[in-house]
Amino acid sequence: MGDRRRVFVTGLGAITAAGPSVAHLRAALRASETLIRPLRLLDTGSLPDGLVAAEVDRIPEAVRLARSARVRASRSDRLALVAAEEAVAASGLALDSVPSDRIAVAVGSSTGGMLELESCYEAGVRGRRPGRLRAQVLAGAVGSPAALVATAFGATGRRLSPSTACSSSAIALATGLSWIRSGAADVAIVGGTDGLTRMTVSGFLGLQAMSPTPCRPFDRRRQGMSLGEGAAFLVLEAEDVARRRGADLLAELAGASSSCDAAHLTAPDPDGRGAVQALAGALRDAGVSPDEVDYVNAHGTATLQNDLAEAKALARVFGPASERVAVSSTKGLIGHLLGAAGAVEALIGVLAIQDGFAPPNFNGTERDPECAIRLVPPGGREQPIGIVVSNSYGFGGNNCTVVLRRP
Repeated sequence: MGDRRRVFVTGLGAITAAGPSVAHLRAALRASETLIRPLRLLDTGSLPDGLVAAEVDRIPEAVRLARSARVRASRSDRLALVAAEEAVAASGLALDSVPSDRIAVAVGSSTGGMLELESCYEAGVRGRRPGRLRAQVLAGAVGSPAALVATAFGATGRRLSPSTACSSSAIALATGLSWIRSGAADVAIVGGTDGLTRMTVSGFLGLQAMSPTPCRPFDRRRQGMSLGEGAAFLVLEAEDVARRRGADLLAELAGASSSCDAAHLTAPDPDGRGAVQALAGALRDAGVSPDEVDYVNAHGTATLQNDLAEAKALARVFGPASERVAVSSTKGLIGHLLGAAGAVEALIGVLAIQDGFAPPNFNGTERDPECAIRLVPPGGREQPIGIVVSNSYGFGGNNCTVVLRRP
């Protein structure tokens, strides 16, 4: 471990229901009001009334969105490029100072341009001309955001589009870490993006996993998850590259590990065995003991099974330290961003380190006694934070944990 390259986060970018920047998200984390509100973006047709979600109100026009790409760019594409532009600008990295083939891109997504595919199909069914929707079909693939970001920044190095459901962008971070450590890249632009879609809403309703009110992770009265949308990106750099140019080191991406439950298509292993494997593996990879962890940004979807399985995993790995380690789920604020969840929650982990602030477990009123973890109370907690764990779990038992450390 001592000889491998260290990897640092030098830039952050985000667009969420809080607004089109990291500053908006940072402010929302210290507020008390959830951003999960009545669903307006989608015409849900025969679906139940009163659905809620955390929507992005406005997507600014990305500077690097080429004119030729505007007609076909999907909502997920546009979210991705806005967040990636902010991250690269915040890093202060002059892209022409790094050989283009040493810049890698990894972007996780679970839906890609599905909203546009749905709209095009609907137009056909209703006998309407598809118009620009025909061109947007080209952006339907989950790989489209990564292609757009790589093209926008002239990154000709390695590229990957992980689609492992809700762990997609955590896998993207882990991949960027691996590329830089191995010497395959010097810089990695990594993140995730997902926009709301009709299929996502109806699918989770069909699974009876949606809460009729803003979700309450780990709460005794939790009723299910709340969807959100948005994108988050982190610029990762090899230590030698970052220090040579005098970059501001925001956090070290110290470790990552993934696992598979191999148990069920949509439900977690009830004892959290796969989650334990990913968490323990990430701590080993980072060279961190459970006693050193200060804050956990939990996956915390607010479904009965997922919260309990994750709480069991945390208790098993942390042992007696479970009584000390601060835990919260920020999905009660901005909803579940699906493929983008891992990236935005890792980004929140960086902010926690930077600000010395553990965000609250939003919307919770009474912890489920079966979830034996120390939840951050309303208002959050000011405390020194040196090491953060961020958990992400996806359908099919796709688990990924990343560890961030104060530089």
